[in-house]
Amino acid sequence: MDKPLPERLHEWLEAGLVNQAQVDRILAFEGWREPGGARRRRLFSVLAIALGGAMVGAGVLLFVAANWQHLSPGIRFIAVLAMVGGFHLGGALASDRSPGFAATLHWLGTLALGAGIFLAGQIFNLQEHWPGGLMLWALGAWLGYALLRDWAQAAMAALLTPAWILGEWSEAARFLGPGREAAAVGAAAAALLAATYLTARLPGRDSLVRKALVWIGQLVLVPAVLVLILCLAGGDRSDRPMGEAVMSLGDPVFLAGWTVALGAPLALAALLRGRAAWMNAVATLWVMALVHLAAGWGPGWGIHGLCALGAVGLILWGLREASAERVNLGVGGFAVTLAAFYFSSVMDKLGRSLGLMVLGLLFLVGGWQLERLRRRLNALIGKEKE
Repeated sequence: MDKPLPERLHEWLEAGLVNQAQVDRILAFEGWREPGGARRRRLFSVLAIALGGAMVGAGVLLFVAANWQHLSPGIRFIAVLAMVGGFHLGGALASDRSPGFAATLHWLGTLALGAGIFLAGQIFNLQEHWPGGLMLWALGAWLGYALLRDWAQAAMAALLTPAWILGEWSEAARFLGPGREAAAVGAAAAALLAATYLTARLPGRDSLVRKALVWIGQLVLVPAVLVLILCLAGGDRSDRPMGEAVMSLGDPVFLAGWTVALGAPLALAALLRGRAAWMNAVATLWVMALVHLAAGWGPGWGIHGLCALGAVGLILWGLREASAERVNLGVGGFAVTLAAFYFSSVMDKLGRSLGLMVLGLLFLVGGWQLERLRRRLNALIGKEKE
């Protein structure tokens, strides 16, 4: 069955045959419009396929887990192979009739590959190096993307590859000192990589893969920054130079860890964004300032001010490149910063009842004003795109 025109144009865009401006002109020339009812049916079909695929995968895993103890090692291994190969075979058979359904089955096959890797280690009682399992899983996702050129496989690879690297880091650094030091390196890497994913879309550079990266960045960025602050703000900071606990650059392992944590996301940004990656370099400097400030002084006015500055910078970044995702996330990050500042520095100085009333007013009035600001900024982005 022929694919709709927008899906084919997205494939041409990913292959580099056309750019985003040409895609827009082709759609305008063809007068392609999807009626509202068709959009709703398409959304319902996508949701049905996604939920159905998730339930099928969960059911298969639960069935295998419930009967695992009653199966011999040979039957277990055959079940693992059938689970992985069956999904991919079904996806290959359905590719001509239903590309969305086929993509879901291939995604389930790659998801089952991870379970199969770790179950195979359990079957044969291997003395596993657990990040190696993540490495094999990531290689499977990359192979799936190389063969299928599907955004779901690319999203799996974009999640599993950093998970493998962070796993290797946790294994390498666990004997070197306090766990929060290694965790801070991992959290900084996750925050910068999330910022790179979030900014993968550019005017004239758009695809389903880049959209998937943006979604991952939206989900990961704020939690990663919060984890970074929590890792650095704890512990004893008496008689210690600012940032010394986490920036242990005299140790070669920590030096390598910080080099990868700061440099790898910036290199990926250069690959995805070209010359526009200089703004990702500014984000790297912001993370380094946050590391030194949180490690030296702990939570306080400086941390909240720097986080507010980062949120405002993300909003301006979104306005510069016409990205509503960055504007929305920046407004949300600013709201989280205000709430954290109120709870840590203001509420304990007020009585319980007065503190709750002020908090309620802050949510009502502040939330209303931030929502108005967000809509105005997105309206500006809409005018720029026109």
